[in-house]
Amino acid sequence: MNRIHFLYLLVPFLFFSCIKKNDNLHRKTEGKINTISVIIDDQLWNGEIGDSIRNKFASPVIGLPQEEPLFTINQYPVKLLEGFMTDTRAIIVVKKAQQNKFEIKKNQYASPQNVFHISGKTGADIIACLEKNAPQMIQLIKQAEIAESQRINSQLLLNPQLISNKFQISIKIPSGYMYVLHKNNFMWLKKEIIGGNTSLLIYQVPLNSIKKNQNLISNIIKMRDSIGNLYISGTEPNTNMITEEAYAPYLSKITFDGKVAYETKGTWELKNDFMAGPFINYAIIDKESNRVLVLEGLCYAPSKEKRDLMHELESIIKSVEIEKR
Repeated sequence: MNRIHFLYLLVPFLFFSCIKKNDNLHRKTEGKINTISVIIDDQLWNGEIGDSIRNKFASPVIGLPQEEPLFTINQYPVKLLEGFMTDTRAIIVVKKAQQNKFEIKKNQYASPQNVFHISGKTGADIIACLEKNAPQMIQLIKQAEIAESQRINSQLLLNPQLISNKFQISIKIPSGYMYVLHKNNFMWLKKEIIGGNTSLLIYQVPLNSIKKNQNLISNIIKMRDSIGNLYISGTEPNTNMITEEAYAPYLSKITFDGKVAYETKGTWELKNDFMAGPFINYAIIDKESNRVLVLEGLCYAPSKEKRDLMHELESIIKSVEIEKR
């Protein structure tokens, strides 16, 4: 009889557990782009551990004219997590515990989601764990935020056929963008926003435009300044777009759709004018087509924060797939 009673008690528990787990799998994450939740008690947050988290995850974004944080951080005490199913895409849970531990749990409370669990015996142990694992955490969070932006963008897209025919690529561009100019090897699309605009440039130049045995950053600046001189200028004479001369852009070698590429972040300006803003440029070495395929995002929004505007442009560019020859 006791065994039967035990089974009666056990079956509903197992049934509830399965429902709970299934609910989590179907629960969708939400929230603003580039926002993370940090679950940590106030005492740790207000000390060296909190400083370490802020230094890593709220450090200035590279390539913006004014300082803006890499991610917006919302902090909550640990007790709020107990019985509280958060729906943020990125969660960092930090605790003092009997063992040092770092663990990544996918879709723990909702989907898609990364939950990073960090515990340590001492504050120094926790900080060491953060120092070691922050680069991987940042990379995973960035990838998830790009994917979320691409999901949002894909809900209503511009017809890609014109771009595909000209450059042999597929790209997912939101329908808010309009064609400004298209030439034989150049295309400019723009979206108007409150207080400014964002632009997407697509063009191709000969493969030898970027030479490995020369200064890469100089090659890329020369290339984009020549495009600005040809196609982009202000309303007054001699106000073509150039790379801002006061600060050297940031250059990284990456892989883009399986090809070697160079990511450049910096500031553009109109020569002899007062307009300026950030840019992100991808120069893709496409040897099969004997070209350098260039995709660039520009932002002009003097009264607005620019991190999320540039993030949207990056997510559009990273949706590109080069057609196989």
